[in-house]
Amino acid sequence: MQFTLALDIPQLPKPISYTDNILLTGSCFTEHIADRLHQSKFKVLSNPHGILFNPLSVASSLDGYMDGRQYKQEELFSLNELWNSWDHHTRFSNIDAVAALNGINASQTEASDFIRKADWVIITLGSAFQYYLKESGKPVANNHRAPAQWFEKKLLTTEVIVAALSQTMERLFALNPFVQVMLTISPVRHIRDGVVDNNRSKARLIESVHILREQFEKVQYFPAYELVIDVLRDYRFYDIDLVHPNFPATQFVWEHFTKSCIAPLAHEIMKQVQDIVTARSHRTRFPETEAHKKFKVSYAEKTKALMDKYPFLGMEKEIQYFSQG
Repeated sequence: MQFTLALDIPQLPKPISYTDNILLTGSCFTEHIADRLHQSKFKVLSNPHGILFNPLSVASSLDGYMDGRQYKQEELFSLNELWNSWDHHTRFSNIDAVAALNGINASQTEASDFIRKADWVIITLGSAFQYYLKESGKPVANNHRAPAQWFEKKLLTTEVIVAALSQTMERLFALNPFVQVMLTISPVRHIRDGVVDNNRSKARLIESVHILREQFEKVQYFPAYELVIDVLRDYRFYDIDLVHPNFPATQFVWEHFTKSCIAPLAHEIMKQVQDIVTARSHRTRFPETEAHKKFKVSYAEKTKALMDKYPFLGMEKEIQYFSQG
């Protein structure tokens, strides 16, 4: 008896390999995939603006990386004893304006360099709702807990979403002819919008990304949203807030991502890397024992052998850890 729907996810025409540079941007679900790729020692740059939920902010951030944009101090604003940017997540906020600006611009520089050599840009869209400052009409990426009366909230149309992302992708493919784009929709429910409006929002995002996929040959779609909402389809796969997918759900999505999006030749390397990463996270109560010393020597040798075979893995920190007495 079958208890779940089957979802046939086709293999990518050109799957992700260990030699690829992968830029990920978008909602908090982006960070789940980015963390898994990072743990497996892929070359990853994740959310240089911090978490972004709406497509206009994603498009604007990518445009900024391509332009090599640097922010100025007058573009920051002070609220709740912190200096913030309307374009960035609160992870860049700081009590010191210069420190906040330096963090933003360092990330901009890194992303500007990375996007020019990226093999993949993975975009996860979370919401079609966009907030605008009433005073200036500026679209914002993060409200920074500012008073609600400062903003006007709009549900973006499919046409607006497609136009913004289409223009950005045309620029991206002109700048970097070798890059591929993967679009996904976050399965995180934006419950503050209400169940009905959340579904309206997700529907517009889904329609938009499939229009873009039909428009651009180098745009792919990975059904993270459908895997959680349609295949798992159970509150036991959500956290206590009933909004965010929990570990079994994200692991389920990761397994499907690995199977359909990552080159088969990389799978065996991933297993060996995971074994070493897990061993490094092991904490013993008695590090002075001969058994633990042999354990570290054994994994130092394993890591060195793997690095000799695949020098692109970048496991120097693991070698250093296991080589310490």
